Amino acid sequence: MAKQSVEEIKDKSVGLRGEIVETIVSDASHFEDAEYQLLKFHGSYQQDNRDVRSERRKAKLDKAWSMMVRSKMPGGRMTAKQYLMHDEMIDRIGNGTMRLTTRQGIQLHGILMGDLKEVIATICKSGLTTYGACGDVVRNTMAPAAPIDSVAFRDAHALADEISELTLPKSSGYADIWLDGEKLEPVDKTKIEVEEDPLYGKDYLPRKFKIGIAIPPSNDVDVYTHDVGLVPHLSADGSQVEGYTFLVGGGFGMGHGKTETRPVLAKPLAYVPRAHVIDVLKTVIAVQKEYGNRNDRRLARLKYVIEGNGIEWFLNAVKERYDGPLEEAKELSFDSVSDQLGWHEQGDAQGLLFRGVYVAQGRIHDTDQTRVRTAFREIAEKYEVPMIVTPNCNLILHDIKPEQKDEIEALLKEHGFADESKFTDMRKVAHACVSMPTCGLALAEAERVLDGLLDSVDEILKDLEIEDEQLLIRMTGCPNGCARPYNADIAFVGRGPRKYAMYVGGSSSGDRLAGLYQKTIEFDDIAPKIRVLLQNYVDHREEDERFTEYWERTQATGEAPGPDHFHVELEERAKRVAGGSI
Repeated sequence: MAKQSVEEIKDKSVGLRGEIVETIVSDASHFEDAEYQLLKFHGSYQQDNRDVRSERRKAKLDKAWSMMVRSKMPGGRMTAKQYLMHDEMIDRIGNGTMRLTTRQGIQLHGILMGDLKEVIATICKSGLTTYGACGDVVRNTMAPAAPIDSVAFRDAHALADEISELTLPKSSGYADIWLDGEKLEPVDKTKIEVEEDPLYGKDYLPRKFKIGIAIPPSNDVDVYTHDVGLVPHLSADGSQVEGYTFLVGGGFGMGHGKTETRPVLAKPLAYVPRAHVIDVLKTVIAVQKEYGNRNDRRLARLKYVIEGNGIEWFLNAVKERYDGPLEEAKELSFDSVSDQLGWHEQGDAQGLLFRGVYVAQGRIHDTDQTRVRTAFREIAEKYEVPMIVTPNCNLILHDIKPEQKDEIEALLKEHGFADESKFTDMRKVAHACVSMPTCGLALAEAERVLDGLLDSVDEILKDLEIEDEQLLIRMTGCPNGCARPYNADIAFVGRGPRKYAMYVGGSSSGDRLAGLYQKTIEFDDIAPKIRVLLQNYVDHREEDERFTEYWERTQATGEAPGPDHFHVELEERAKRVAGGSI
């Protein structure tokens, strides 16, 4: 029997139910492909421990299957109780760790199939959800992390909540399986009347759809990497958000050597008055639903609709379906994708504070050096402060009373947290995807090796006396781009065990794409290669020139961006430029 396409699986799923319940109550060790695809809509991915694959194969044992469950929280916001709910479950049900994500959510790993219902129900009971955290729907809506008491921040997070409510799938299958409080039992699905989702219909979207809101000059959400990026504009007196500029068609997933695939930065579409933002967003989603490629999932994202037809065509397609006000997109300017680490005033009448805490690669666990999990648990229990997951996988504690500041700082130091003010700017923003051993797509390590690499780069920066240089380094275990590597100054994308493709030339502001510098580089050669690049930068930069500006000025890479920039090495592209063939 031929393998079903994802479109066929969705069509036959009976409102995303499939055979999920039947599989869990059977003696199966894992979900087959159809249920695996449907589980993504419910916020879960099937995984196995790849560290023991070979050993288990030799012993003729099945893979060590488990599930990842992803909590969805608009703008990364959660209460202390919601945080403690995750912390309690990872001991009792998970693998003792949790992972803050680049989309401002939390992932729990090592969940057994039989525990899925309890985990999902517990998350939902807390006021959060996992529904739509994955799958062919709008994912978790991102919003600025720093909780500054401002008109723009309040409206951005209010809009994130509006979008989350609008885009939450409406099929009752999720509640029927996970939230009914009953023991899992198969039901007669021929008697279920499948309701049509008012936004998604019965076939949902062709692929995942990502939305982020950024407040200039901070681009912490990497607004150009989203299917839709939203940027607020204030009234002349600053008293209200009058509207938003829409950016459309961003997305970073690609495949090594698949020249029809490539990263794309979102393009300006229009400025939309605040009252019409949701209507325009629904229209953009409707155009993607109609024109997105359902025959080839590699080409199904909104970016390919816009790249194939042009931004003017797309704007006209929106106008054909929406008759409200649209104006020319307003000019935007960003200076960094970084988080606000350390102590800051929130700017409210109560004089409250927030503390941005660096979490290496977003991994919350205790080590011999830093007891991250213990510290956050004690702070949540004692001070009950709300928290925000940042797009750089750090954690912000906020609504802190001034008299609590010294106690909280002492607690962090007691548990081994370093003073972020002594970090290089590079370390503050660098991050990696989860990769090995749980991600089934990973080709190389990322999270587990990046910290060691950053130690080496720190030494290089100090040797060259550029510790304060804005330099964005990111690493992923595969080309799907979860850690957003393709707009970094320097990035490494897994190709195989200890082998990476090296990309150079993005920007610490997130508004410029990198290009393929070296098709394959061994992990042990990465630090020496970075030293060469940075030495050349120091030797040849102009006054006050950032690395991204130096790179743009000095590299003859041809018209950008195009497919060649991600599949052909820089040296070869430079030869083509010299020969006039590009």
